[in-house]
Amino acid sequence: MNISTISNEFSLSFTTSQTVFNQLVCVERWDETADVVSFRFQATEPMRFDYKPGQFMTFVLDINGEQACRSYTLSSSPSRPYSLMVTIKRVTGGLVSNYLIDYLQPGQSVRVLPPTGQFNLFDIPAEKYLFLSAGCGITPMYSMSRYLTDTRVHADIAFVHSAKTQADIIFKSSLQTLAQSKHYFKLCYMVEEVTTDSAWHDENVVHELGRLTAENLINLVPDLAQRTVFLCGPEHYMQAVKHILTELNFDLSHLYHESFATAVKEAQCQVLQAKSHAAPPSANGFMLSIGDKTRLLSLEQTLLEGIEAEGLPIIAACRSGVCGACKCQVVEGDTESTSQMTLTPAEIESGYVLACSTRLKSDVRLVL
Repeated sequence: MNISTISNEFSLSFTTSQTVFNQLVCVERWDETADVVSFRFQATEPMRFDYKPGQFMTFVLDINGEQACRSYTLSSSPSRPYSLMVTIKRVTGGLVSNYLIDYLQPGQSVRVLPPTGQFNLFDIPAEKYLFLSAGCGITPMYSMSRYLTDTRVHADIAFVHSAKTQADIIFKSSLQTLAQSKHYFKLCYMVEEVTTDSAWHDENVVHELGRLTAENLINLVPDLAQRTVFLCGPEHYMQAVKHILTELNFDLSHLYHESFATAVKEAQCQVLQAKSHAAPPSANGFMLSIGDKTRLLSLEQTLLEGIEAEGLPIIAACRSGVCGACKCQVVEGDTESTSQMTLTPAEIESGYVLACSTRLKSDVRLVL
């Protein structure tokens, strides 16, 4: 099996306005933990990469004659712009993840799509940050932390990461260095089990045994109510954190989270757009129109994903069809909704839907 490459005609700058394939060269790889590997990439010619901390990049590979696409959050920071880094965990049955870990070596090329994603530091304003992560959900938080500590003298960051054991903590050494050198960077690990009798973290790093609870979160971050929360990790972890924040009466309009499932859907749509170069929609998706903006959405993507991908203003607090904040009006076309909570019969009759719970059944024109 060979790592996929692509001809030079696609080796375009990431700052291009079109969604196109790009060629990157792996220049370095190293183990973060027993089952997690980081890869560093550069362009075929020296260039600065322009992206937002927290965004992901989609790999497009040919594996055994079949195309496979997967998205990985960039663990590098645009404050160090001449290379890109992704950090990948080996998972049971993980086609692309395991393939990259097993076969991608320095000097080999891969094709990718430009970084994208609405879960990022630039599009979410904050004064004081709380990063909550578990497992590989640490990657966007690491990118954001590196950027903030590189570019702001007194960036106020509380970072609470959950892991099974101390050996499973990704970026442990680098984060410990930040905790030692940056007074306003407060780092804590929630570890379910410690498997060594020797010291495994610096005195500047707090650690708690067990899983995150409302009690230990408020003890670790007493000013929780004043912070903007960024959340990423396995779905069961994120649901547990949402319950904890609700229990603590935290204002969920200040909670932002990255969903692995959302990243997969966005990647699928990105690949469709790259292939079609704005060709008419096919059975793979439909066009969403909002004012002068148009975007091809896959059959699995929600209106909210399309609205956010275009950078349009919309409030989406719960993202699960409960709060009603993402209400918008369909003025043309057919949709299918899984929730109509908070909508009145009159609003439904007038075409109002909840963007987070609605998918396209045809080309649609929308009013926010």
